[in-house]
Amino acid sequence: MEHGDNHITVIDEDGNEELCEILFTFESEEFGKSYVLYYPVSAEDEDEDGEIEIHASSFIPGEEQGDLKPIESDEEWDLIEEMLETFLGEDEE
Repeated sequence: MEHGDNHITVIDEDGNEELCEILFTFESEEFGKSYVLYYPVSAEDEDEDGEIEIHASSFIPGEEQGDLKPIESDEEWDLIEEMLETFLGEDEE
């Protein structure tokens, strides 16, 4: 993972680089990890309804070019979904 201001470059399983915008990051003491929610900058990733697919990964903070790790448990996904709902709810106010 390389990152600039509000962007990261993510390399997919095929080795393709994709520029993504960071939606937000947060830390979880419960899981001892940090999480990043992001979405591809390219507009081609919008679905038929014009919605953008948001991706989530975990990472170890402080690493200059840390690796994004997959989310491994349902409990982590529940936490991420809860944080996203809170984030999106604040956005609407």
